[in-house]
Amino acid sequence: MKTLLTLVLALVVAGFAQQPAQASMGSSPSGQTAQPGDPGQPGQAAQPGQAAPGGQAAPPAQKKEIKDSAEYNAYVAALRETNPAQKAALMESFLTQYPNSVVKEDGLEQLMAAYEQSGNAAKTMEAANRLLQANPNNVRALALLAYNARALAEQGQNMQANVAAAKQYGEKGVQALQTATKPEGVSDADWDKLKLQTLIIFEGASGFAALQSKDYATAQKHLQAAVDARTKANPNDPTNLRDIYPLALAYLESNPINPLGLWYVARAANLSNQNPQIVKYGVYKYSKYHGSQEGWDQVLAAAKTDPAPPQGFTVAPAPSPAEQAAQLANTTDPTKMDFGQWELVLSEGDAATQEKVFSAIKGTEVPFAAKVIAATKTTLSLAATADAIQNNVADVEVTMAAPLTTALMPKVGAEIQIQAKPDSYTPKPFLMKMVGGQLIVKSAPKTAPKTTPKKTPARHG
Repeated sequence: MKTLLTLVLALVVAGFAQQPAQASMGSSPSGQTAQPGDPGQPGQAAQPGQAAPGGQAAPPAQKKEIKDSAEYNAYVAALRETNPAQKAALMESFLTQYPNSVVKEDGLEQLMAAYEQSGNAAKTMEAANRLLQANPNNVRALALLAYNARALAEQGQNMQANVAAAKQYGEKGVQALQTATKPEGVSDADWDKLKLQTLIIFEGASGFAALQSKDYATAQKHLQAAVDARTKANPNDPTNLRDIYPLALAYLESNPINPLGLWYVARAANLSNQNPQIVKYGVYKYSKYHGSQEGWDQVLAAAKTDPAPPQGFTVAPAPSPAEQAAQLANTTDPTKMDFGQWELVLSEGDAATQEKVFSAIKGTEVPFAAKVIAATKTTLSLAATADAIQNNVADVEVTMAAPLTTALMPKVGAEIQIQAKPDSYTPKPFLMKMVGGQLIVKSAPKTAPKTTPKKTPARHG
């Protein structure tokens, strides 16, 4: 399957499929003026005022004339060559012999395409840079350089420089397309196709670069444009994954996340044949945003057949922490809650909810397990919730009922069993202070007393 870049470079020569010469001569070798339609002459250019696709009049192409017959013949010979390597050699010879030719830019485009077709990557890039020297707004050269920089960055090669290059050429290309004019001899259909394919490259490279810099708003803008253009070109092309998954990341890594990203990550999962990493990421982001996995399978199924999210697509967000706290306080006995639930209610609930729950547990004996963060004979700083244990921070401070002996002093990092009574708390950062602490020490299992086995008297026969 041809890559997008190969298609773009193929369109460099698409306008010359029927007519081999880009330029006309001021007069033919026989002394008569060359006419459109003559062998070796370009097709009829779009006339001023002629409607182009999209309803706008196509700007008239500037006619290029090679006045020297030797120059003309050398250019046509290079243009008509079908072997890519030989064509590149002939075009190099032409450009060396006629460095100021009126068709220099056209020749460099043909040279770039010939080198790409022959598989000479280094020479292809060199030709692209020479082409930009001739015309800094040449969309074909900008497309090749933007595509190449992004591809190298995606492979992890010289990331900083290639991301910067992808951004530079991508943004320049988007601007260049706005003023680009259709060359003589290129059909409206081929010109529209070239603009669409190069737009995909430019917007994708710009969005990719912005994503690497965590500029999510800019990444969303460019990658959405790239995805829309890809969908227009071929909605079910699996290579669309190259822009759809980054677009999902741009939406889902922003704060707050845009639920459109949940659609695009589901679309990416389908285009990647359920790639485990993409699916896992999608499920995680969906569950975190929605509060559960409910509805994910339906989004995944819809994104398999539809290339774009339906109008007004959204996913209901999970209840806010305050809403969760109120619901928990109204449905669960405070004395039956664990430390994680107490923390949610006492840090996120309103004043009335906090008072309701804490008044029910204050002074009650609570046994629990915790990780020791710090310890003295009279005070233990403990991590009682999963988050606190993971982050190695204290969310409970226990004042012991009596000083701990050296033998009972727990080590930092150890998990202990303890009981204490809630006395006060700080909502944020959450810290519950408890009093009357006592370690719950498991008693050693009792062993049966040792007995001396009775000796069996020896029998005498």
